[in-house]
Formats: sequence, structure tokens, C-alpha cells
Amino acid sequence: MNEDHAEAVVAYARHYGGMTGARAARLLRVDALAMELDVEGQTLRVAFDHALTDSEDAHRTLVAMLRALPS
Repeated sequence: MNEDHAEAVVAYARHYGGMTGARAARLLRVDALAMELDVEGQTLRVAFDHALTDSEDAHRTLVAMLRALPS
């Protein structure tokens, strides 16, 4: 995820994490309730709108969050 989708991870930090000035971010882990990011040395948890049930749900949710971002 970090190498292939680096721009998406920064977008999650900026939009959902409120770190509008973020220039770099790395996905650390995903659990049922949130994703944890490292944003320029600071740990940030971004909550999901529901508890994830499995890896497929995680994928669908992350994609939906990305598509919901303003253009």
C-alpha cells in the first residue's frame, strides 16, 4: 500500500485526519476500527465509519473513502 498508493495515504491523512499540510504519510496498520498512519513522524489514527469485518471489507472501505474525497 505504501509504495503503490503513497498519494492515497497522504490524502487519508490530509482529509480524514485533518493534517492538511501533510506531505508524506505511511500506513502502519489497519484494525477493525481504524487505520494507523505515520505522518511525518507523528502517529495518526483515522477511524472508519463502521467496524471492518474482513480484508475484503477493508479494501472496499479504503477505496470508498478515497473516492469520497473532494476533487
